[in-house]
Amino acid sequence: MSRRIKRMNSKPRDRDERKEARPHQARGAKKAGPRSGGKPGGKPPRFAGERAERRPPKAAQERPAPEKPLEALLPTKVQTVTVTADENNMRVDRFLEARFPGLSFSHIQRVVRKGELRVDGKRVDSKDRLEEGQSVRIPPLKLDTPKVVGELSEAAQKTLKALKEMTIWEDDDVLVLNKPAGLAVQGGSGMTRHIDQMLEVMRDAKGQKPRLVHRIDRETSGCLLIAKTRFAASHLTGAFRSRSARKVYWALVPGLPKPKQGRISTFLAKEEGEDDTIMRIAQHGDEGASHAVTYYAVVETAGNKLTWVSLKPVTGRTHQLRAHMAHIGHPIVGDPKYFNIENWQLPGGLQNRLHLLARRIVIPHPRGGVIDATAPLPPHMQQSWNLLGLDATRFDPIENAPEE
Repeated sequence: MSRRIKRMNSKPRDRDERKEARPHQARGAKKAGPRSGGKPGGKPPRFAGERAERRPPKAAQERPAPEKPLEALLPTKVQTVTVTADENNMRVDRFLEARFPGLSFSHIQRVVRKGELRVDGKRVDSKDRLEEGQSVRIPPLKLDTPKVVGELSEAAQKTLKALKEMTIWEDDDVLVLNKPAGLAVQGGSGMTRHIDQMLEVMRDAKGQKPRLVHRIDRETSGCLLIAKTRFAASHLTGAFRSRSARKVYWALVPGLPKPKQGRISTFLAKEEGEDDTIMRIAQHGDEGASHAVTYYAVVETAGNKLTWVSLKPVTGRTHQLRAHMAHIGHPIVGDPKYFNIENWQLPGGLQNRLHLLARRIVIPHPRGGVIDATAPLPPHMQQSWNLLGLDATRFDPIENAPEE
């Protein structure tokens, strides 16, 4: 098992490799308005300290053309597509969501369960992972039945209130939630409450509801991006696939990583014979292996026994950050799969819960400019920060990490 870690180089590389840093435009919670004139689908600016000035609204004739109805984008007859390199190791259900933004979770599960979707001519499970070059038979797809307009039930009103309390950024197209630790993004066996199910209370009279465009683990808290329209879902999904989104995570790990700033590059694959959410370090060419790259930087230490690290994933593999930190000998504190508290002498008062926060996301807005949202420390991590004397306002050196 090889371990590949490269020290982050803060100096510019060759002239041809250098990228010009562009300022981002900060956006506040629930604050809509004019945006800077970025191109939809283009790469967002790197993390920078300065703020872009607001520009006046564009003239009406310059506004984007109305979005095409999703019905026009869905296949009305059976079609066969080939899995691309970017879709390698993607779960079947997530493959469908990426190809056809706007399909509901229940509809995807239904076509897979009935065997209407086939991979290389065989039935599959929604959790099965695809490989580049495989042939996928996709049946005709359709939208859900429009919702009957009426008053929300008491339970639905409570759910809507809970979503509003999670909201840290919102406009007509996009919603960013501060997902609490312990709440799943999507449902599983026996799971009745999750973000995708909660979004049902926001379904409109046309049958549309806000759509997931990415995920974070159940025990991870922080920024979760939601598309409120089909137009936004298509653009944001494309931004994630093209790696135009920039994400920053905060974590607490035992010990002191050396070097203090570095790049972790490995292949990851699910553990054979174990739960498919357990990832192992793999070799190039191993079945189901996908390349994963993470930048990390030490922000502050507490007596060299515990370290606050900032993480910047370049790729988005399952459990990537958790598996990578365990790989270099510093598993994230409280991780139920990769951290064993008996192997570390930790100060009293720390909760044995996953100390991983999706701190920030910066991504091109579908209509121009950028979305820039930041989530606060969850209660159990704030307790640890207070106990260890860590200053959450310190400069985050991961902002200087390369983009790839």
